[in-house]
Amino acid sequence: MKKKLTALFMIMVLMFALASCGQKGNKDDEPGDAPKVFHVGVVQLVQHPALDAATQGFQDALKEKLGDRVVFDVKNGSGEPANCTTIVNGFISDDVDLIMANATPAVAAAATATSTIPILGTSVTEYGAALDIENFNGTSGINVSGTSDLAPLDQQAQMVKDLFPDAKTVGILFCSSEANSKYQVKVVSECLTKLGMEPKEFSFTDTNDISAVCQQACDESDVIYIPTDNKAADCAETINNVASVAGVPIIAGEEGICKTCGVATLTIDYYDLGHETGLMAFEILENGADVSAMQIRYAPEFTKKFNPAIADKFGLEFGEDYEAIE
Repeated sequence: MKKKLTALFMIMVLMFALASCGQKGNKDDEPGDAPKVFHVGVVQLVQHPALDAATQGFQDALKEKLGDRVVFDVKNGSGEPANCTTIVNGFISDDVDLIMANATPAVAAAATATSTIPILGTSVTEYGAALDIENFNGTSGINVSGTSDLAPLDQQAQMVKDLFPDAKTVGILFCSSEANSKYQVKVVSECLTKLGMEPKEFSFTDTNDISAVCQQACDESDVIYIPTDNKAADCAETINNVASVAGVPIIAGEEGICKTCGVATLTIDYYDLGHETGLMAFEILENGADVSAMQIRYAPEFTKKFNPAIADKFGLEFGEDYEAIE
Protein backbone atom coordinates (compact mmCIF):
# COMPACT_ATOMS: atom_id res chain seq x y z
CA MET A 1 0.00 0.00 0.00
CA LYS A 2 2.82 2.30 0.94
CA LYS A 3 4.51 1.60 -2.42
CA LYS A 4 1.30 2.41 -4.27
CA LEU A 5 0.95 5.74 -2.45
CA THR A 6 4.56 6.61 -3.15
CA ALA A 7 4.13 5.81 -6.85
CA LEU A 8 0.93 7.85 -7.01
CA PHE A 9 2.67 10.78 -5.34
CA MET A 10 5.55 10.64 -7.84
CA ILE A 11 3.12 10.57 -10.74
CA MET A 12 1.30 13.62 -9.39
CA VAL A 13 4.57 15.51 -8.92
CA LEU A 14 5.62 14.67 -12.48
CA MET A 15 2.27 15.77 -13.90
CA PHE A 16 2.47 19.08 -12.01
CA ALA A 17 5.97 19.73 -13.32
CA LEU A 18 4.92 19.00 -16.89
CA ALA A 19 1.90 21.24 -16.56
CA SER A 20 4.07 24.06 -15.23
CA CYS A 21 6.48 23.71 -18.15
CA GLY A 22 3.61 23.70 -20.58
CA GLN A 23 2.18 26.90 -19.12
CA LYS A 24 5.57 28.61 -19.29
CA GLY A 25 6.04 27.58 -22.90
CA ASN A 26 2.62 28.92 -23.91
CA LYS A 27 3.39 32.29 -22.32
CA ASP A 28 6.70 32.63 -24.15
CA ASP A 29 5.01 31.78 -27.44
CA GLU A 30 2.43 34.54 -27.11
CA PRO A 31 2.68 37.04 -30.02
CA GLY A 32 2.92 39.98 -27.61
CA ASP A 33 6.22 38.67 -26.25
CA ALA A 34 7.87 38.26 -29.68
CA PRO A 35 10.20 41.06 -30.85
CA LYS A 36 8.20 43.63 -32.78
CA VAL A 37 8.72 43.87 -36.53
CA PHE A 38 8.48 47.49 -37.68
CA HIS A 39 6.79 48.49 -40.95
CA VAL A 40 8.38 51.58 -42.52
CA GLY A 41 7.00 53.38 -45.55
CA VAL A 42 9.47 55.26 -47.77
CA VAL A 43 8.18 57.85 -50.23
CA GLN A 44 10.80 59.32 -52.58
CA LEU A 45 9.84 62.22 -54.81
CA VAL A 46 11.80 61.19 -57.89
CA GLN A 47 14.56 58.84 -58.92
CA HIS A 48 17.98 60.46 -59.23
CA PRO A 49 21.42 59.67 -57.72
CA ALA A 50 21.27 61.96 -54.67
CA LEU A 51 17.83 60.84 -53.49
CA ASP A 52 18.57 57.21 -54.34
CA ALA A 53 21.70 57.35 -52.18
CA ALA A 54 19.79 58.88 -49.26
CA THR A 55 17.12 56.17 -49.40
CA GLN A 56 19.78 53.45 -49.50
CA GLY A 57 21.63 54.96 -46.55
CA PHE A 58 18.39 55.12 -44.56
CA GLN A 59 17.56 51.46 -45.22
CA ASP A 60 21.09 50.29 -44.48
CA ALA A 61 21.18 52.11 -41.13
CA LEU A 62 17.90 50.56 -39.94
CA LYS A 63 18.92 47.11 -41.19
CA GLU A 64 22.19 47.41 -39.26
CA LYS A 65 20.24 48.22 -36.10
CA LEU A 66 17.14 46.05 -36.45
CA GLY A 67 18.06 43.28 -38.88
CA ASP A 68 14.97 41.34 -39.93
CA ARG A 69 12.81 43.32 -37.52
CA VAL A 70 12.18 46.04 -40.10
CA VAL A 71 10.22 45.78 -43.35
CA PHE A 72 10.35 48.56 -45.95
CA ASP A 73 7.74 49.61 -48.48
CA VAL A 74 9.64 51.90 -50.89
CA LYS A 75 7.64 53.89 -53.44
CA ASN A 76 8.57 56.61 -55.93
CA GLY A 77 6.44 59.62 -56.77
CA SER A 78 7.89 60.01 -60.29
CA GLY A 79 8.45 63.71 -59.66
CA GLU A 80 4.80 64.50 -58.89
CA PRO A 81 3.79 65.77 -55.41
CA ALA A 82 0.27 64.45 -56.00
CA ASN A 83 1.70 60.95 -56.37
CA CYS A 84 3.48 61.39 -53.04
CA THR A 85 0.14 62.18 -51.40
CA THR A 86 -1.40 59.01 -52.84
CA ILE A 87 1.55 56.94 -51.65
CA VAL A 88 1.41 58.40 -48.13
CA ASN A 89 -2.33 57.73 -47.89
CA GLY A 90 -1.56 54.10 -48.72
CA PHE A 91 0.98 53.99 -45.91
CA ILE A 92 -1.62 55.38 -43.51
CA SER A 93 -4.10 52.68 -44.56
CA ASP A 94 -1.40 50.07 -43.96
CA ASP A 95 -0.82 51.53 -40.48
CA VAL A 96 2.96 51.85 -40.91
CA ASP A 97 5.08 52.59 -37.84
CA LEU A 98 7.06 55.41 -39.49
CA ILE A 99 7.24 57.29 -42.78
CA MET A 100 10.52 58.39 -44.34
CA ALA A 101 9.89 61.16 -46.86
CA ASN A 102 12.73 61.85 -49.28
CA ALA A 103 12.70 65.44 -50.63
CA THR A 104 10.64 68.49 -49.71
CA PRO A 105 7.38 67.77 -51.60
CA ALA A 106 7.34 64.27 -50.11
CA VAL A 107 7.72 65.66 -46.57
CA ALA A 108 5.01 68.25 -47.19
CA ALA A 109 2.65 65.57 -48.51
CA ALA A 110 3.27 63.32 -45.51
CA ALA A 111 2.87 66.13 -42.96
CA THR A 112 -0.43 67.14 -44.53
CA ALA A 113 -1.76 63.59 -44.59
CA THR A 114 -1.05 62.49 -41.00
CA SER A 115 -0.45 64.15 -37.65
CA THR A 116 0.09 60.90 -35.73
CA ILE A 117 2.54 58.68 -37.62
CA PRO A 118 6.17 59.78 -37.07
CA ILE A 119 7.67 61.33 -40.21
CA LEU A 120 11.38 61.72 -40.93
CA GLY A 121 12.51 63.76 -43.90
CA THR A 122 15.79 63.68 -45.75
CA SER A 123 17.23 65.64 -48.69
CA VAL A 124 15.27 68.64 -47.39
CA THR A 125 17.08 71.96 -47.41
CA GLU A 126 15.11 74.07 -44.95
CA TYR A 127 12.31 72.59 -42.85
CA GLY A 128 10.76 75.93 -42.00
CA ALA A 129 10.10 76.49 -45.71
CA ALA A 130 9.07 72.88 -46.29
CA LEU A 131 6.53 72.87 -43.45
CA ASP A 132 5.55 76.54 -43.67
CA ILE A 133 6.76 77.22 -40.13
CA GLU A 134 7.83 80.79 -39.40
CA ASN A 135 10.88 81.40 -37.21
CA PHE A 136 11.80 77.73 -37.36
CA ASN A 137 14.19 76.90 -34.51
CA GLY A 138 15.28 73.36 -35.37
CA THR A 139 12.36 71.37 -33.96
CA SER A 140 8.95 71.21 -35.59
CA GLY A 141 6.71 70.66 -32.56
CA ILE A 142 4.70 68.26 -34.73
CA ASN A 143 5.25 64.68 -35.91
CA VAL A 144 8.10 65.65 -38.26
CA SER A 145 11.88 65.77 -38.01
CA GLY A 146 14.76 64.60 -40.19
CA THR A 147 17.98 65.63 -41.88
CA SER A 148 18.86 68.64 -44.03
CA ASP A 149 21.04 68.78 -47.13
CA LEU A 150 21.64 72.51 -46.77
CA ALA A 151 25.15 73.39 -47.94
CA PRO A 152 27.01 76.57 -46.93
CA LEU A 153 25.49 78.84 -49.59
CA ASP A 154 28.00 81.60 -48.90
CA GLN A 155 30.80 79.17 -49.76
CA GLN A 156 29.04 78.10 -52.94
CA ALA A 157 28.74 81.76 -53.94
CA GLN A 158 32.43 82.21 -53.18
CA MET A 159 33.14 79.23 -55.44
CA VAL A 160 31.52 81.11 -58.32
CA LYS A 161 33.73 84.12 -57.59
CA ASP A 162 36.91 82.06 -57.22
CA LEU A 163 36.46 80.04 -60.40
CA PHE A 164 35.05 82.85 -62.55
CA PRO A 165 36.45 86.11 -61.15
CA ASP A 166 35.44 88.12 -64.23
CA ALA A 167 31.79 87.05 -64.10
CA LYS A 168 29.40 89.94 -63.63
CA THR A 169 25.98 88.28 -63.95
CA VAL A 170 25.06 84.97 -62.35
CA GLY A 171 21.84 83.36 -63.53
CA ILE A 172 20.10 81.28 -60.86
CA LEU A 173 18.09 78.47 -62.47
CA PHE A 174 15.43 76.77 -60.33
CA CYS A 175 11.95 75.29 -60.25
CA SER A 176 9.31 77.74 -59.00
CA SER A 177 7.34 75.01 -57.20
CA GLU A 178 10.29 73.98 -55.01
CA ALA A 179 9.95 75.82 -51.68
CA ASN A 180 13.49 74.96 -50.66
CA SER A 181 14.87 76.23 -53.94
CA LYS A 182 13.25 79.61 -53.30
CA TYR A 183 14.94 79.73 -49.90
CA GLN A 184 18.34 78.96 -51.43
CA VAL A 185 17.83 81.50 -54.19
CA LYS A 186 17.16 84.24 -51.66
CA VAL A 187 20.22 83.44 -49.56
CA VAL A 188 22.67 82.83 -52.39
CA SER A 189 21.50 86.00 -54.18
CA GLU A 190 22.44 88.04 -51.12
CA CYS A 191 25.83 86.34 -51.00
CA LEU A 192 26.53 86.94 -54.69
CA THR A 193 25.58 90.61 -54.35
CA LYS A 194 28.03 91.04 -51.47
CA LEU A 195 30.74 89.57 -53.70
CA GLY A 196 30.06 92.19 -56.37
CA MET A 197 28.08 90.04 -58.81
CA GLU A 198 24.54 90.55 -60.07
CA PRO A 199 22.20 87.61 -59.46
CA LYS A 200 19.31 87.11 -61.89
CA GLU A 201 16.51 84.62 -61.26
CA PHE A 202 15.31 82.25 -63.97
CA SER A 203 12.49 79.98 -62.79
CA PHE A 204 10.79 77.18 -64.69
CA THR A 205 7.61 75.31 -63.81
CA ASP A 206 8.17 71.85 -65.28
CA THR A 207 9.88 69.90 -68.02
CA ASN A 208 7.88 71.70 -70.71
CA ASP A 209 9.57 75.07 -70.23
CA ILE A 210 12.97 74.23 -68.75
CA SER A 211 14.77 74.23 -72.09
CA ALA A 212 13.50 77.69 -73.03
CA VAL A 213 14.17 79.13 -69.57
CA CYS A 214 17.66 77.65 -69.53
CA GLN A 215 18.37 79.18 -72.93
CA GLN A 216 17.29 82.60 -71.64
CA ALA A 217 19.52 82.16 -68.59
CA CYS A 218 22.47 81.31 -70.82
CA ASP A 219 21.82 84.32 -73.05
CA GLU A 220 21.76 86.74 -70.09
CA SER A 221 24.37 85.26 -67.73
CA ASP A 222 28.11 84.75 -67.48
CA VAL A 223 27.69 81.83 -65.09
CA ILE A 224 24.68 79.78 -63.99
CA TYR A 225 24.07 78.56 -60.46
CA ILE A 226 21.63 75.70 -59.75
CA PRO A 227 20.63 74.99 -56.12
CA THR A 228 19.70 71.57 -54.72
CA ASP A 229 16.56 71.47 -56.85
CA ASN A 230 14.88 68.11 -57.47
CA LYS A 231 13.26 69.08 -60.75
CA ALA A 232 16.54 70.52 -62.05
CA ALA A 233 18.28 67.29 -61.04
CA ASP A 234 15.66 65.32 -62.93
CA CYS A 235 16.21 67.51 -66.01
CA ALA A 236 20.00 67.89 -65.75
CA GLU A 237 20.58 66.32 -69.16
CA THR A 238 18.26 68.85 -70.81
CA ILE A 239 20.05 71.68 -69.03
CA ASN A 240 23.41 70.35 -70.17
CA ASN A 241 22.25 70.15 -73.79
CA VAL A 242 21.48 73.88 -73.73
CA ALA A 243 24.34 75.16 -71.59
CA SER A 244 27.07 73.17 -73.36
CA VAL A 245 26.09 74.61 -76.75
CA ALA A 246 25.86 78.12 -75.28
CA GLY A 247 29.25 77.73 -73.60
CA VAL A 248 28.03 78.91 -70.19
CA PRO A 249 29.48 77.20 -67.09
CA ILE A 250 27.30 75.92 -64.25
CA ILE A 251 28.03 75.76 -60.54
CA ALA A 252 25.74 73.19 -58.91
CA GLY A 253 24.34 72.84 -55.41
CA GLU A 254 25.02 69.11 -55.25
CA GLU A 255 27.04 66.36 -56.89
CA GLY A 256 24.22 64.67 -58.82
CA ILE A 257 23.48 67.79 -60.86
CA CYS A 258 27.17 68.61 -61.25
CA LYS A 259 27.95 65.17 -62.61
CA THR A 260 25.64 65.78 -65.56
CA CYS A 261 25.85 69.49 -66.34
CA GLY A 262 28.08 71.30 -63.84
CA VAL A 263 31.67 72.44 -63.56
CA ALA A 264 32.01 72.25 -59.79
CA THR A 265 30.06 71.95 -56.54
CA LEU A 266 30.35 72.05 -52.77
CA THR A 267 28.39 68.95 -51.86
CA ILE A 268 27.45 66.50 -49.15
CA ASP A 269 27.35 62.72 -49.19
CA TYR A 270 23.64 61.88 -49.54
CA TYR A 271 24.21 58.28 -48.48
CA ASP A 272 25.60 59.52 -45.16
CA LEU A 273 22.66 61.90 -44.81
CA GLY A 274 20.19 59.06 -45.32
CA HIS A 275 22.15 56.87 -42.91
CA GLU A 276 21.84 59.53 -40.20
CA THR A 277 18.09 59.64 -40.87
CA GLY A 278 17.98 55.89 -40.35
CA LEU A 279 19.66 56.26 -36.96
CA MET A 280 17.00 58.80 -36.01
CA ALA A 281 14.33 56.30 -37.07
CA PHE A 282 15.89 53.67 -34.80
CA GLU A 283 15.71 56.08 -31.85
CA ILE A 284 12.00 56.57 -32.52
CA LEU A 285 11.03 52.98 -33.26
CA GLU A 286 13.10 51.13 -30.69
CA ASN A 287 13.72 53.71 -27.97
CA GLY A 288 10.49 55.72 -28.16
CA ALA A 289 12.11 59.08 -28.96
CA ASP A 290 9.64 61.95 -29.47
CA VAL A 291 9.92 62.98 -33.13
CA SER A 292 8.37 66.40 -32.42
CA ALA A 293 11.26 67.27 -30.11
CA MET A 294 14.08 65.88 -32.26
CA GLN A 295 16.43 68.52 -33.67
CA ILE A 296 16.93 68.61 -37.42
CA ARG A 297 20.37 67.15 -38.17
CA TYR A 298 22.81 68.40 -40.80
CA ALA A 299 25.58 66.86 -42.87
CA PRO A 300 28.81 66.73 -40.86
CA GLU A 301 31.05 67.75 -43.72
CA PHE A 302 31.07 69.14 -47.25
CA THR A 303 33.38 68.35 -50.16
CA LYS A 304 34.53 70.45 -53.09
CA LYS A 305 34.18 68.44 -56.29
CA PHE A 306 34.61 69.13 -59.99
CA ASN A 307 33.48 67.51 -63.23
CA PRO A 308 36.67 66.88 -65.28
CA ALA A 309 34.90 66.49 -68.64
CA ILE A 310 33.10 69.84 -68.42
CA ALA A 311 35.83 71.71 -66.51
CA ASP A 312 38.35 70.94 -69.28
CA LYS A 313 36.16 72.79 -71.78
CA PHE A 314 36.66 75.98 -69.77
CA GLY A 315 40.38 75.43 -69.17
CA LEU A 316 39.92 75.23 -65.42
CA GLU A 317 42.48 73.68 -63.09
CA PHE A 318 41.72 72.57 -59.55
CA GLY A 319 43.90 72.20 -56.49
CA GLU A 320 44.17 69.32 -54.06
CA ASP A 321 41.20 70.65 -52.07
CA TYR A 322 38.92 69.50 -54.92
CA GLU A 323 37.93 65.93 -55.72
CA ALA A 324 37.15 64.77 -59.25
CA ILE A 325 33.67 63.37 -59.84
CA GLU A 326 34.00 59.92 -61.35
